[in-house]
Amino acid sequence: MTLLTKNDRIAGAIMGAFIGDALGVGPHWYYDLDELKREYSGWISDYTLPKAGHYHAELTAGELSQSGIILRLTLASLLANNGYKQADFCQRLEQDLFTQLDFSNLNNPPKQGPGGYTSQSIRETWHKRIQRQLPWEQCAGSADNTEALERTLGIAACYAGQPKLLSAAVRANTLLTQDDEMVLTHTLVFNAVLGLLIEGHALDATLTDKLLAQVDCAELPFCLPSSTSADQALDLDDLSDTNLSCAEALLTPAYMAKLADNPATRIEPAWRVS
Repeated sequence: MTLLTKNDRIAGAIMGAFIGDALGVGPHWYYDLDELKREYSGWISDYTLPKAGHYHAELTAGELSQSGIILRLTLASLLANNGYKQADFCQRLEQDLFTQLDFSNLNNPPKQGPGGYTSQSIRETWHKRIQRQLPWEQCAGSADNTEALERTLGIAACYAGQPKLLSAAVRANTLLTQDDEMVLTHTLVFNAVLGLLIEGHALDATLTDKLLAQVDCAELPFCLPSSTSADQALDLDDLSDTNLSCAEALLTPAYMAKLADNPATRIEPAWRVS
């Protein structure tokens, strides 16, 4: 069996993100599971054409949503600067995306611009940066979702093996559009895990202990009791306000890995377990 190199894993992470984005363009955002089953019966195994009247209806099968487009923009900035340069990223976001958006008419739905749908955090940032002309450090909103994570995974791929640089760049980029501490914490931990996987670490229950070791070395911006481990409960009263204090995110990778490794765990289409 051919062993994967770090570059192979970087390519896999990036291409996997683009493929996953394009696969979701058709069946994404169905909140009625019966409707989803009628429209897309069985497992999604290829790119699909979005249905008329639904999200991304104007796109064709295999196209990127706006999340994929922003990830591509992020990668272009990273490659051009041999790393993360926030001023360059912001300039590209304004020139390459914001110039193609217009939400000045509040009666317009957000289904406009490249990729067919503009997420809440980007809409909020657009309003503050373009309409109100606020400085970038005042443009973040409170959207409590994964929108920053969808682009910052490119930063994690760039800085895999350098957790201190990874965490600083991911944190700075996330805070451009989202300032909720829970969002920031989970976005940062997701990318820290991705960095470990790209380095060749296994997706297993040791991930949490590896993250906690990075905290102990001041490579991740959390403040935790030194005795914390994946098998010990956290005393939230002991957490410092100096750094991020949402510790559950650090424990989650081990719990998820244990669940995935359990032979009794089954993954079924949503309508079979609803």
